[in-house]
Amino acid sequence: MKQQYKKLILSVSLLLSATLQAGDFSGNISLEGRYFLDDAAYTGQKAGGLSLSLQPEYKHKWNNDHSVFTFIPFYRWDEKDPERTHGDIRQLDVTMAKGDWEFQAGISKVFWGVTESQHLVDIINQTDAIDGSDGEDKLGQPLFRVSQISDNGALSFYLLPYFRERTFAGTKGRFRSTLPVDTKDVSYESSKEEKHIDYAVRLNHTFDKIDVGLTYFDGTSRTPLFTPDLANGVLKQHYPLLKQVGLDLQYTGEAWLWKLEAVNRETKKENYNAVVGGFEYSFPGIGDSGADLSLLTEYHHDSRGEVINAAFQNDLFLGARVGLNDVEGTEFLAGTFIDLDNQSKIFRVEGSRRIGKGLKLNIEAQTFMDIDKSDPLNSLKKDGFIQVELQKYF
Repeated sequence: MKQQYKKLILSVSLLLSATLQAGDFSGNISLEGRYFLDDAAYTGQKAGGLSLSLQPEYKHKWNNDHSVFTFIPFYRWDEKDPERTHGDIRQLDVTMAKGDWEFQAGISKVFWGVTESQHLVDIINQTDAIDGSDGEDKLGQPLFRVSQISDNGALSFYLLPYFRERTFAGTKGRFRSTLPVDTKDVSYESSKEEKHIDYAVRLNHTFDKIDVGLTYFDGTSRTPLFTPDLANGVLKQHYPLLKQVGLDLQYTGEAWLWKLEAVNRETKKENYNAVVGGFEYSFPGIGDSGADLSLLTEYHHDSRGEVINAAFQNDLFLGARVGLNDVEGTEFLAGTFIDLDNQSKIFRVEGSRRIGKGLKLNIEAQTFMDIDKSDPLNSLKKDGFIQVELQKYF
């Protein structure tokens, strides 16, 4: 963790410490076991192993719940990959509401998006790529937010005073590129580097059965560009400045959910569009079981074609979600990505079930099939895995 970010965390902690009174403590501790189905593709990589994570949460409310202080630290220890052993402040902020206005300051996580298989518009937080393999885990982002709330939506302005670099697996870790990513020698387009001030605006509104979100982001791209450094056997990272206009749209019918996310992104070197859209159709109460079944279909397009940062540029996602509606809350989601150009395929399944009091079992599995040599995912084709996680909530 960089020295400037440590100072920022300390400053925010001191600023907010005056609000700390008796509050609510919760959180979870998790034991994860991961097994890889194939031998490692690169020298030094391990076959699997155990990891342990801890995520406590402290929340304090006052002023008739119109003011909330939240603190969520995170730490993971990994048996095999030293880079995956890391800590982060997922959230350390104060949110205050007054009339139609809401104010937030500190370190937090913000999610934008409606689609299942990829979140194009989601750009506030940096991806924590070593914590999970699906891009859903995010690092905490220092921010200031002002929102005006209406009956059917909100207009929000975000000021982002510090940039977080993406995390990557080390030489011993899986889910890495052919050349490991150099996380120490990083370059930026902005002369202010990670201190460049980014900003974003989001307008979301509900029209009867339609939810619409319009977003604009101007700042350092959360996705780096890579340059091979063959002399040192690594990939160099470069973070360009980016302007992104985004749209997320969802129509909710009795059994149908129609979803769309679309972006236009502009950097100094390129201007391109990307879109993901599709539907989810639900079959409630199948037979006598009481289980719910939802079928999902989404199409991905990226105008850049097949490049390292556009793995899903002409791809189809087909999936199914099952909820058993039992006391244990058992759920499963299975899906397949199919590259319509080269027929490369990814199959993924996730499931969860509560066990007794305060325990939850999560399973996750992924495999790569018929991966074409030209596909951006070719470096991961031997990283199919099965993962079992036991979480204890407190």
